Amino acid sequence: MNTDELESALMRAELRVLEIQTKLHRWARDDPHRRFDDLFNLVADPAFLLVAWDRVRGNKGARTAGVDGRTAVSIQVGQGVEEFLDWLRSALKDRSFRPLPVRERMIPKANGKLRRLGIATITDRVVQASLKLVLEPIWESDFLPCSYGFRPNRRTHDAVAEVRFLATRNYQWIVEGDIKACFDEISHSSLMDRVRQRVGDKRVLALVKAFLKADILGEDRRLRENYAGTPQGGLCSAEHNDPYEQCWIMRSVGLSFLVRAVPRVQRCA
Repeated sequence: MNTDELESALMRAELRVLEIQTKLHRWARDDPHRRFDDLFNLVADPAFLLVAWDRVRGNKGARTAGVDGRTAVSIQVGQGVEEFLDWLRSALKDRSFRPLPVRERMIPKANGKLRRLGIATITDRVVQASLKLVLEPIWESDFLPCSYGFRPNRRTHDAVAEVRFLATRNYQWIVEGDIKACFDEISHSSLMDRVRQRVGDKRVLALVKAFLKADILGEDRRLRENYAGTPQGGLCSAEHNDPYEQCWIMRSVGLSFLVRAVPRVQRCA
């Protein structure tokens, strides 16, 4: 497939993905208690995988390899995008796909401490991105307007603008909260319980759990199992546009609400 054919296929794929996302969002909005039982075929759909590939390829992290040493460019030049996505779809469909270990990098923080960053393989990132395309419109229907964290078409500046607006309306208090080592200590079982509230497809649940449980290859080159938490940079990390909006992550470790600059506490999601 040459460049022009790929661009044409991508345009058609984006239209198909948007159409299906619109339906998923509408169904989820119309029935807040609906559980979706047939989502795996969408995750493995050629259109969703192609759009997911384009999202991963366009990210600056595409130049960084995971444990297999492959980058987006190396896949394009070597195997080719069409062959790569055909192989990946087959691996998903026949259930032979398994996430590889996440390569860990320790990034210095401004306060002198270190933040754990998890670098998944390009292949795993494409599957994660496809999962996000399917799951995000479902959870989006559950979030309140007061929630701005890591959501499509929303950004930090929007939250700041609302705070400034409320500050001019006689609101005098702003409460800021943070969970220490939130991503390092997320309970896998609690997070999966939240996912099951909306997802009934066992194949999708198994795929999400597999990513959560993926081994971690430390900077010391030692492989360790992952019993809790999710490395920032992966599927369930808000730093990587995860499908689980931040308030759901907070609820997974015991909090049931977020505080907003209003006279009372409002539930988020």
